[in-house]
Amino acid sequence: MGKKGWFDAEGFYAALDAARLARSLNWKQVAAGSGVSASTLTRMAQGKRPDVDGLAALCAWSGLDADDYVRSESEDRPAAEPLAMISTYLRSDRNLSPESAAALEEVIKITYERLRQKD
Repeated sequence: MGKKGWFDAEGFYAALDAARLARSLNWKQVAAGSGVSASTLTRMAQGKRPDVDGLAALCAWSGLDADDYVRSESEDRPAAEPLAMISTYLRSDRNLSPESAAALEEVIKITYERLRQKD
């Protein structure tokens, strides 16, 4: 029986780290603010998955949606295009001017196109 669906813990941790950096916090402050233990964050840094309560607490703290990190081998569920998602997030960031968001979007688009795996 193959793996049908799984949680992308590495991707979630990377997004959590980006949220941490955006708030200029250290991991101890993330633990305190989210209500998860520092050891949970350490285990996640080592590639382990958080338990469901820890995941819920980290999602609530960061504003991340756990569903964005659920992966599936099935083609039944079309995924949003990564560049479209990035563009949406950049343009909704109140810390960026429209010009800055567009500049970042262009850099990411060029880099993505160059590095993505071609079929």
